[in-house]
Amino acid sequence: MLTQKVKILYEDSDIIVCVKPQGMPSQSDKTRDMDMVNYLKNYLYEKEEMTEEPYVAIVHRLDRPVGGVMVFARNQKAAANLSDQVQDGLMEKDYQAILTGELKEEEGVMIDYLVKDGKTNISKVVPKGTKGAKKAELRYEVLDVLETEEGLLTYVLIELVTGRHHQIRVQMASRGAGIWGDTKYNKKFQKTKRVYRQIGLFSSRIAFTHPTTKERMVFKEEPFGEAFECIDALDF
Repeated sequence: MLTQKVKILYEDSDIIVCVKPQGMPSQSDKTRDMDMVNYLKNYLYEKEEMTEEPYVAIVHRLDRPVGGVMVFARNQKAAANLSDQVQDGLMEKDYQAILTGELKEEEGVMIDYLVKDGKTNISKVVPKGTKGAKKAELRYEVLDVLETEEGLLTYVLIELVTGRHHQIRVQMASRGAGIWGDTKYNKKFQKTKRVYRQIGLFSSRIAFTHPTTKERMVFKEEPFGEAFECIDALDF
């Protein structure tokens, strides 16, 4: 029996699109907590009364504290097709974020080179040409800025061009405007005793070509949770 409800946006014999809750792993990890892949397998097993384990493959990931829209493949052909779209930059991935701080420009492109430390599971910005460094690129637009008792908060729309490890979190933090609630990269939250199961980063839109019908598909979901409560106070 499934204990946590995951919102399903669309499903057919090739794909299943859903909203990952903040705090749930995208796939199995060392915690052995319920993850998206196994949740969807259980969901399909129960719904379709299957006699064998359903096929569910992950083609892109969201960090555990990040919620939002994801697409999973239901067969090997769909998995290969969607993975190629991700690799070729044909899958559009847009995020909404709450930053603690202010960016210098209201919109722009961030290009950095990142190296991941496998032992600490942390990525960092390094000079171009550094051994093992991978190019990280995103586009952003500031939607609004809010003055609060805790300081300045910036509400940002982000288009992810590349998909590096912890990319958005690292790039924003390196510019002095870390993600709200991010105890890993945001210095304002690193020393807090509170454990944040979500951060101010949400996958609000994905677009891709259906692996079989070739139809261009777009899915959206508005961010929710404590990190985004301040949005209601922003002036649009």
